[in-house]
Amino acid sequence: MTFSARLPGPAVPEGTRDVLPPEWQQREHLRTRLAAEFAAWGYRGVDVPALEFADPGHPQDARAFKLIDVGGEVLALRGEFTTAVGRLVRSRFAGGPFPLRLQYGGRLWLRALTSELGRLREFAQVGVELIGVSTPQADAELLALGRRALEVVGVAPVMEVGYPGFVDAVLEDAGLSPAAREALHGAIDRKSGADVDLLAARHGLEAGVTRTLHTLTDLYGGPEVLAQAGELARGERARAAVAHLEAVAGRAEGALLFDLGASRRYGYYTGLTFRAYAPGLNQPLLGGGRYDLGGLPGAGFAIGLERLTEVAARGLPPEPEVVLALDAAGAEYARAAGLTAELAWTDDRAELLAYCGARGIRRWAQGQTLTEVPA
Repeated sequence: MTFSARLPGPAVPEGTRDVLPPEWQQREHLRTRLAAEFAAWGYRGVDVPALEFADPGHPQDARAFKLIDVGGEVLALRGEFTTAVGRLVRSRFAGGPFPLRLQYGGRLWLRALTSELGRLREFAQVGVELIGVSTPQADAELLALGRRALEVVGVAPVMEVGYPGFVDAVLEDAGLSPAAREALHGAIDRKSGADVDLLAARHGLEAGVTRTLHTLTDLYGGPEVLAQAGELARGERARAAVAHLEAVAGRAEGALLFDLGASRRYGYYTGLTFRAYAPGLNQPLLGGGRYDLGGLPGAGFAIGLERLTEVAARGLPPEPEVVLALDAAGAEYARAAGLTAELAWTDDRAELLAYCGARGIRRWAQGQTLTEVPA
């Protein structure tokens, strides 16, 4: 078969895609660079199975791909890493030593398409988990590492910090029932004043409480937001949340934006949450926060490689020049010079010239010599 042969390809399932050589190279460069940065901070690598036992309590259970094992067990394809790493920690590192710093990378699968993931149902992430401590220093470390990880691949991130428990604490202090609080979390997170008014009327909230809800939706900005949040903090939970954020802010490297109306996924995260954005992209490159592993505190973040590749590709180093080696000595000579050398598979010069033209190869190597491909 010559290089010019074409084979028909079947379609791939919706929400999946082929990754071609240029993007594969870019993604591998990013993955390797991020893993090296995580390792430099003391985060050791682990790998977890792509297949898990299905669990109704899993945060992605409703969107998981599921299958039946030969023994009748219901299995699921891994839909996120934090739960899987948590299982590993409980079974393999039950006695620590803590704090435990781990990093991971690989593919994830979700049955339902989501716009947040770029309409993909198969996608790749890398990330870290810092387990066994819940201090402001630990949260500040993750914020610093998240910022640094993006900077080393050429992205200047905007770091945004939230605390979903603060919203719930303020709602509780205002006397709202658990049902009303649950209903209002989404409206406040979306910063939808119309939905807040609608839900406030539905639950019979007083005008003063409704004003507090609208204030929550506007709690976004720099460190001054923490002072505004302190004015809303009446009970112990709310005051503790503000104090923790102030302690983290005092240790932060670089500017932080605070979104104290962020209420997304309350109940999954138990403390501080954060995201990182790149200029010109309205979806986060990085997301994470603090959670609970059955009594063991943990926190971490994940970076989406597809989205990062899209943002960082233009700043990545170019691939080495590809040359065609006419003999083994030429291939070794070219590779020693930092070039990529493909070996000729035939002595037919016409076929080699046609291939070089199709591949954009400008030089070939023979012995200790590099020459221009004849026109």
